[in-house]
Amino acid sequence: MTTGSRDDGARVVELAGADTHDLRRRVLRVGTPSTQLEFDEDRWEGTVHLGAVVDDAIVAVSTWVPRDHAGAPAAQLRGMATEPELQGRGLGALLLHAGCGRVAERGITLVWARARDAALDFYLRHGFAVEGDGFVDEATALPHHLVVRHLG
Repeated sequence: MTTGSRDDGARVVELAGADTHDLRRRVLRVGTPSTQLEFDEDRWEGTVHLGAVVDDAIVAVSTWVPRDHAGAPAAQLRGMATEPELQGRGLGALLLHAGCGRVAERGITLVWARARDAALDFYLRHGFAVEGDGFVDEATALPHHLVVRHLG
């Protein structure tokens, strides 16, 4: 199912969880202690996997998990990854816009993520705010911050 597109041919489609694994491996698991590609939440009811597709190739992925935050109904953004040579071209923003739209359609008004510090500027540019202190994620051994975005 296509959920959005751009003039350059990039479009957002819904994926199966397994369709996210290649990019997760090549982008999110390079040099990290964990090689885990499948998240437990991938199979939860309500979880949605979105991909940005260009010329029939999946070039960016994101996973949207129904998971409360601070006691409020929310969605967690997980596994956001874009082909390294295509980063900075708006594909992540395209997925973010589509995913937030999907979440909002379900009546959820809060999205949160455990953002790598290397991607923190991306999230801040797209309406997220840092919440709390930074931490080192066990799976990646990289510094992260919790980020939140209120929708609507």
